Amino acid sequence: MFKPTWLLLGSILAFLSGVHGQRKASVLSNLVRGPYLQVATDSTIVIRWRTDVSCRSRVRYGAEAGRLAQFTDDSTLTTEHLVKLRGLQPHTRYFYSIGSFNDTLQTGNDNHFYTLPESGKESFYRVGVFGDCGNNSVNQRNVKKAFIDYLGNDYMDAWILLGDNAYHNGTDAEYQAKFFNIYKDDLLKKYPMYPSPGNHDYHDVDFPAATEMAQKTHAIDYYKNFSMPVNGEAGGVPSGTQAFYAFDIGNIHFLSLDSYGKEVNEYRLYDTLGPQVQWVKKDLEANTNKGWVVAYWHHPPYTMGSHNSDDETELVKIRENFIGILERYGVDLILCGHSHVYERSRLMQGHFGMEPTFDSAKNNLSGSSALFDGTTNSCPYIKENLTGRGTVYVVTGSAGQLGGKEKAWPHNAMYYSNADNGGASILEVQGNRLDLKWICADGVQRDHFTMMKQVNQHRTYNIKRGESITLTASYVGNYRWNKSDATERSITVTPKKGTTVYTVADTNGCLKDTFTVTVR
Repeated sequence: MFKPTWLLLGSILAFLSGVHGQRKASVLSNLVRGPYLQVATDSTIVIRWRTDVSCRSRVRYGAEAGRLAQFTDDSTLTTEHLVKLRGLQPHTRYFYSIGSFNDTLQTGNDNHFYTLPESGKESFYRVGVFGDCGNNSVNQRNVKKAFIDYLGNDYMDAWILLGDNAYHNGTDAEYQAKFFNIYKDDLLKKYPMYPSPGNHDYHDVDFPAATEMAQKTHAIDYYKNFSMPVNGEAGGVPSGTQAFYAFDIGNIHFLSLDSYGKEVNEYRLYDTLGPQVQWVKKDLEANTNKGWVVAYWHHPPYTMGSHNSDDETELVKIRENFIGILERYGVDLILCGHSHVYERSRLMQGHFGMEPTFDSAKNNLSGSSALFDGTTNSCPYIKENLTGRGTVYVVTGSAGQLGGKEKAWPHNAMYYSNADNGGASILEVQGNRLDLKWICADGVQRDHFTMMKQVNQHRTYNIKRGESITLTASYVGNYRWNKSDATERSITVTPKKGTTVYTVADTNGCLKDTFTVTVR
């Protein structure tokens, strides 16, 4: 149909105006930070990013990279974008893109995440551990590369930060240059991250007057840059504060704590009457049914690396006043940074004094290396039940900063200590088995250990003649059955009469289950 010239001209101008508007939006709205994943649960996740000018927020997502059919919007004009996706399926992969209503800032096959599994569910989980990472060093980049190389095509369910995430003062500019720019193309866009603060995050070097005020007010960029599950939405008792919180990844319960800030203007982590410790007690009491409990914060109770746990007030008082509470509730693993080294204890309990008072015969509950590799005295650390005695302490603070030894190095409580190699750690949990591996910047795993619970079982069964029964080993490992050539964890048997005793053992001679089956 013929249009008048003036109508045709108007249509052309309108089209050009629209194209110009889209170009303008894409030019003016540039991605400065992110995307990065926060506050993941089994049905929700928060995606954050920063732009150089204010614009609206849109996240498109879906189960396939090329089909992002769902979207969530926020019409607020902002440079700090925070979009929460809801109604997701547990432990499911989603691809996503970020942008505004008119443009897409980032999309692609690498833009994906998995939601967390349901709380309490057993499966195979991986959690990365990065301590004192944000210093923009060659070591930081090499550790990241070695860690990613270790993962390969395997997915990591989350990663945690042990504080001092941006040196030296935790300013926003330092976070940008030394944290977000380093991890933006890999770890941040794929894996949910749960941080904890260190002293450098509280302006600890160049602004001493500001540090004391920041400890009270928590008015630091750390709390502006990260989101935390403060309402118990990811598991655990709600804390109501970003300073400390809990979350679950399957059958693992985590507590992230603040060892440098102050609550109600005065209470530190080692003040047992303070809000943080009172919350810790409530949370641990409410989560005694979890398969594993891991607590992490910045200042370690035992170290002789770049810091001395017999000299520094925070370290001494945390050891004297606080860790006994965690041990009493059966916390399995405590992870800290601050000291720019790697140190790992045996399964231990009850040492609250200075280093010379450590008594291996009294305080170590096991003399094993727990390497579980067939070498002499290397069987796993074994806890009889969910809240059994014994805790392993790990300092893993060399993901960026590196080195330093006190005169008393190594600490008497530590089985393995290394101040020469930078590295990050990874937790790998499958059911009642927990492994921690230390991955160094050169790709070498220089330490690892295995811990198990409720293994070496003796079970009795009564069955009718002709019935079959499936027997399953209590542990995760390798299997040698006494009455079968099978090497699987489970076998199905049909004994004909009387009583038959079946056993299954690992090839390292550390684990053995016994099954007594009687035919009635």
